Parts: sequence; structure tokens; C-alpha cells
Amino acid sequence: MIDRNVYEEVSQAPIGVFDSGVGGLTVAREIMRQMPKERIIYFGDTARVPYGTKSKETVTRFSKQIARFLQSHQVKTIVVACNTASAYAIEDLEAELDIPVIGVVKPGARMAADVTRNGKIGVIATEGTIGSGLYSKYIKSLREDATIYGKACPLFVPLVEEGLWEDPVTVEIARRYLTELIDLDIDTLILGCTHYPLIRSTIGSIMGEGVTLVNPAYETAVALKKLLAEKNLLNEVTPPLGSNPYQFYVSDGAEKFKQFANSIIKYGILSAKTINIEEY
Repeated sequence: MIDRNVYEEVSQAPIGVFDSGVGGLTVAREIMRQMPKERIIYFGDTARVPYGTKSKETVTRFSKQIARFLQSHQVKTIVVACNTASAYAIEDLEAELDIPVIGVVKPGARMAADVTRNGKIGVIATEGTIGSGLYSKYIKSLREDATIYGKACPLFVPLVEEGLWEDPVTVEIARRYLTELIDLDIDTLILGCTHYPLIRSTIGSIMGEGVTLVNPAYETAVALKKLLAEKNLLNEVTPPLGSNPYQFYVSDGAEKFKQFANSIIKYGILSAKTINIEEY
């Protein structure tokens, strides 16, 4: 029988969340909304963004470094809030870590398989995620008759990182990327990079009302809550008044990250610290 004090100590430990940059903040935001009692340690690898153009070996090495950093903060679980890292590194992390690890690919794939009407599903993501074929693999395992169309949209990440969410340049680039998916008559589109929900309105206006947009950030938070409940790891204790349950770390540009994060998360980010992730 687990000692209650030990159980409470573990359940009150923070959730570790990481991404190649700011995109994972969309996942952190959903966790905050759905599990307001949870503490979060967030790491954005802003010095090495983007991950989508890097090799599997490089992304896996980066992910392991970040996991070690998060473990130094005694996190109870790790959320890989990056589609590329989820596609490339999740199995290695699961094998090495003794805490639960959850990525963003499976929850998004599951929802897309559930909501599609005609079985034609589009996936927009980084080159790495599209090249991995992981979304297709998971969707096919759930719905054999589905047809998946992948489209790499590499310019979306730097546009989002620069805050150009509704800029005419972003609209034009999005139209160029998405036109071929419209012609394929898809009825469901997975926003297969955690940066992409920040330009959801632009993508939605181009795709039209007949296409359901699947946001893996939201679905991941839902899946995480279920996972923590199953493992008796949900925090039931409200953080003390005046405490800061959310800590943010980056590998470069802490002040810029803080300003950007405050525009996404309306909970008041007190600080963001720069660390040397290469030390881990």
C-alpha cells in the first residue's frame, strides 16, 4: 500500500512540457485550462528551433537533453509538446524514463479518425513529422479505410515565432500550402505542429467551414488528464495564493519568449529563465 504522504508528494509534482520553441505553449495553455491545480515546468528550445528540418538523431538527442533537465525538477510526467519530437523521439524517451511520457501525435490522430466523415484526412506539419509517416500509421491503425494526405508547411513555424499570426504574408503562404489539400476534398485537417493553432483562424478561413480542424494541443491535454487520473497522479490541491505554479525556461532569448508567452497565455508569466541545455 502506497503511503499517503508519498502519494500526495508525487501527485503535487509538476508536469514537464517541452517544445522546440513557443508552439508548445498552446499545449501548456490547454493543460492550464483543463487542470488548473497542476504545476507546470515548461522548456522551449528557442536556440535550436525549428526541429522540423533536423534529423531524427539530432531531434532525439535534443529531446533526451531536455528530458534530463525536466527530471532535475522532479516532474511526474513529460509532455512532448512538439510533433517532430513526438514522431522521432517518443519511443526512446519511453524506454529511458521511469515516468509517463505523452506526445501530441496519438491524441490528434485519434480525434481525426473519429470525426472524419469521408475518410479523407489532411495533415499539415513540419517536414520531419510528415516524413515520419507517424500520423498516417496511427490513423490507419484506427480506421483502415482512411486516406491521409500530408503537406509540409515549413514556413509556418518561423512566421509564428515572429508573431506574424494574421499578417498578409502568412495568409498568402497559407493559401499556397493549403490549396492542394482543398482540391483533394479532405473533410478533416490535423494541425500537426503545436505552432499552428496560433494561426488557426487563417487556416480555417482558407479551408472553409466544411473542413474540421483538429487541434492536437487540446486533445493532448484531454489525454494527459485521463492518463494522470488512471495513474492516481492528478493534483487535487489548489496552489497556495500568491504562489507561481508555472515556471518557464528557454535555451535563448528569455525576454522575447516572455513577451510572446504573455500574448498566448493570459495567466501572467512572471519570468522566463535561460539555461544552457547542452549541459544536460
